[in-house]
Amino acid sequence: MAGGILAILDDVATLLDDAAAMSKVAAKKTAGLLGDDLAVNAEKATGFHASRELPVIWAITKGALVNKLIILPIAFLLSAFMPWLIVPVLLLGGAYLSYEGAEKVYEWITRPEVSQPAARESSDNKKILHSESAKIKSAIRTDFILSIEIIVISLETVIQQTLGIQIMVVSVIALLATAGVYGVVALIVRMDDSGLYLIERANHMQGRFTSITRTTGVLLINSLPKVIHVLGIVGTIAMLLVGGGMYVHNIDALHHFMSILPALVADLITGLIIGLILLLLMKPVKVVKTQG
Repeated sequence: MAGGILAILDDVATLLDDAAAMSKVAAKKTAGLLGDDLAVNAEKATGFHASRELPVIWAITKGALVNKLIILPIAFLLSAFMPWLIVPVLLLGGAYLSYEGAEKVYEWITRPEVSQPAARESSDNKKILHSESAKIKSAIRTDFILSIEIIVISLETVIQQTLGIQIMVVSVIALLATAGVYGVVALIVRMDDSGLYLIERANHMQGRFTSITRTTGVLLINSLPKVIHVLGIVGTIAMLLVGGGMYVHNIDALHHFMSILPALVADLITGLIIGLILLLLMKPVKVVKTQG
């Protein structure tokens, strides 16, 4: 009996060890995409009133976790029974990200003014909550597309492994992506609060560290708007890169045609072209909705 239990424990330990090793490999392959994910979601999760930042990020995080719970079983089923359907799904996701990115570029050109947080756009609480809800839904939709890409890449890394290892590795990467990305986003949007805390501490301090503490606090407060602005630009570029990359990397003819360009340039140009085409196609639909 004891020998049987030890054998089971040994098998479990081996499985965990294999899963840990494969998780490192999958993490390396998805590292670049996780960086894009961070930039995109940081841009999506900013622009709210200070008192609403953390509740909004928590709402998006919960939506992101639900996304993973939906995508994971579907990904395993598609990989097992309909692997041919994975590429069309990726292309649909790429189209959405490209459209989102192109729409941002169009807004920069036609409306270059700096957008204000939702709570500053109106004093009407209903309008504020409606604006927040719309932005949260948009962030969760974007996370859904990026999550598909992350999960599929992770799954491809362990596709030759047993089902148990596949489930463990891909689930770990999915959870780390959610916790890591939105944890960093939460830290970014609370930079100003950290700065205020340091300034208050400096007011009650004495010694050579007082000036350093106060300067650091002021730097954090002054840096936040610039960080958010940069993240908005980086997030838009990331959407175009990821969206275009889904097409360049999954359509052989397009991959061959764009091979004369550096990979990042090819992905960016492809994403922008696809996004602009979709933007033009959707323009009449938006006009009809507005008139209706």
